[in-house]
Amino acid sequence: MSDFIAYMAVERGASPNTLAAYRRDLIRYEATLALRGTTPVDATREDVASHLGRLREAGLGPKSVQRNVAAIKSFYRFCVREGIVAENPTMRLPLPKTPERLPDVVSIDDMDRVLSQPFPEGPCGYRDQAILEVLYGCGLRVSELSGLDLPAVDLDTGLVRVYGKGGKERLVPIAGAASRALGDYLAHGRPYLRTKSGSPRPDPSAVFLSQRGQRLSRQAVFDIVRRYGSRAGLDLHPHTLRHSFATHMLEGGADLRALQEMLGHADISTTQIYTHVDRAHIMEEYLSTHPRARLR
Repeated sequence: MSDFIAYMAVERGASPNTLAAYRRDLIRYEATLALRGTTPVDATREDVASHLGRLREAGLGPKSVQRNVAAIKSFYRFCVREGIVAENPTMRLPLPKTPERLPDVVSIDDMDRVLSQPFPEGPCGYRDQAILEVLYGCGLRVSELSGLDLPAVDLDTGLVRVYGKGGKERLVPIAGAASRALGDYLAHGRPYLRTKSGSPRPDPSAVFLSQRGQRLSRQAVFDIVRRYGSRAGLDLHPHTLRHSFATHMLEGGADLRALQEMLGHADISTTQIYTHVDRAHIMEEYLSTHPRARLR
């Protein structure tokens, strides 16, 4: 298993989050096999299928089961390649179907309400406003925002260099309210968090800092977004802001390929989920405005 994880990291360029998830999934798989009196090397297709059945019985959703299947399949492809097993027990193992789920989005008016609320005075207020504006204004993932470094931000050219899943690099435009809020934070917020933290190990390169001068964690960003969403009467998460960014861009006429580049999707089919949201918006507009749309 350790060799497989190293292979995924070095040769496949898997992200730390993917590696951690695969490791957890495989440890759970190994534990199930132990209960059945076998090991990953000796497992059969029936053993794998039994494990997936146990995952469903434990209440795991289709996406989580899919990820477990992906981890186990990748593991056995590696084992076959290395000559550890002669046959792959996951061959022709069907993936569970995932019901299509539209992403959570909020309306433009709701986003205006969140972003127009008063922020606290001081460095943390500047930081929190910049976090919300950049997540919504640039469509970043929470890990991308937390991982931002100062050299990656160029407000003069209006570009932010982002490292997405698998360490893939892309340039994302930043302008308007997001650029202004980030500039205010870098000028009036970050220097104080950097110098008055009292932390023995402050992070000199991180854009978004905690009150101790260390890189702000993903969980801290999640808590900040949720707090300001709650004040506006919304159940808000960082990914909701990313979804809303994409949906509002499409509603405004953005090109799907350009949106794919901004979001960092490897496959445009991932971006196309937002066209369903856009069609839902069109239907809502039609039903609410056409004089005969609701007649039976």
